[in-house]
Amino acid sequence: MSLSPNPTPARRSPWAVHGDGKTIQPGEVVHPDERLSWPRTLGVGVQHVVAMFGATFTVPLITGFPPATTLFFSGLGTLLFLLITRNRVPSYLGSSFAFIAPVIAARSGGDIGPALGGIVVAGALLALVGLIVQWIGARWIDVLMPPVVTGAIVALIGLNLAPVAWDGGGSGGGVKAQPVIAVVTLAAILLATVAFRGFLARLSILLGVACGWLFAAALGDLDPKATKDLREAAWIGLPDFHAPTFTWHAILLVAPVILVLIAENAGHVKAVAAMTERNLDKEMGRAFLGDGLATMLAGSGGGSGTTTYAENIGVMAATRVYSTAAYWVAGVAAVLLGLSPKFGALILTVPAGVLGGATTALYGLIAVLGARIWIESRVNFQDPTNLMTAAVAVIIGAANYTLTYGDLSFNGIALGTAAAIVIYHLMRLITRVRGTASTPT
Repeated sequence: MSLSPNPTPARRSPWAVHGDGKTIQPGEVVHPDERLSWPRTLGVGVQHVVAMFGATFTVPLITGFPPATTLFFSGLGTLLFLLITRNRVPSYLGSSFAFIAPVIAARSGGDIGPALGGIVVAGALLALVGLIVQWIGARWIDVLMPPVVTGAIVALIGLNLAPVAWDGGGSGGGVKAQPVIAVVTLAAILLATVAFRGFLARLSILLGVACGWLFAAALGDLDPKATKDLREAAWIGLPDFHAPTFTWHAILLVAPVILVLIAENAGHVKAVAAMTERNLDKEMGRAFLGDGLATMLAGSGGGSGTTTYAENIGVMAATRVYSTAAYWVAGVAAVLLGLSPKFGALILTVPAGVLGGATTALYGLIAVLGARIWIESRVNFQDPTNLMTAAVAVIIGAANYTLTYGDLSFNGIALGTAAAIVIYHLMRLITRVRGTASTPT
């Protein structure tokens, strides 16, 4: 009697299909280790690209870095991040606004080399923090940043970005530049969310941006220079790579940005954990490591430093799709699009009003997520320590308080994060030492 050889076991996909792959039932979410059907996953991935490109392109335009190179490394960094976090933390790594001020200060006579060197060092320091967190565990993060603190950090990030939606962060863009186009874009997003059923409703951001662009084109409000560049751009071409150089001056200017990156990464992981109702603390160190290595990679080739993107948290909150498969689609798409000067030129044709309308919704969703963390964690705001922690931190972030010391500059996200942590623990310490009641007087 002969035995037939054992069949080769089928290779398991990293993602299980959610339900029938087509619909999401009320109250359900698509978890990071799940996916919808591939055509739907492709649509969500493209929407993530649309959500991130405005801010990702804004940073290099302000700092003088090549935009296509930044897009290329943001996609590559996202794929690296997903590998390091083992597909458990859905995130897109886009250009960090925290690098803008120190990078501009670090540029030497127009040479971006020293600034890139500072970015590489900042990434290395963040990666080191990630290794330490992974080694000693993330329990200290819960102690350092309880729900009242993490909720405040997430909320202040969204509120801090509000001026970017209004006027492009002072660049003259956003809703202020083209209010009618912005309102049409935002209205299209809101209508798509409630008027469509099923998967189309989950693509409200993408549909809204497309409607806004078409409306602007019909009005003749597309930038003539941008449209001319679009016609003349090549379909395929390598990004403009640059090598870093290392100077102590630039390193000291850029390295403190890791404080903001730590806060943004921690807030991102906590927000995703709250939305998916899964504890992701064990992935915190890997998230720091992934972003640190991605930032090093970007700085090594001429791209902007990266961070976990708040815009894409907004997309996840709107779609309830947290599948990392969609981020693989977004990362691969960004790499391919970074190799297409034609796409880079197309991005630059998107009017400021369209971006302002879309980011009004996205940044608002981020701010509301902070409140959701408070609600779901049942934070007691009758406790004056909790109340003052949230109150002060949110205002510092929303008003974008800025502290400048020489060439060093810390903005509202960094200062608000530091304020939330310091105020909470200092008031808790005084309460314990003095034996005072933690109820309002």
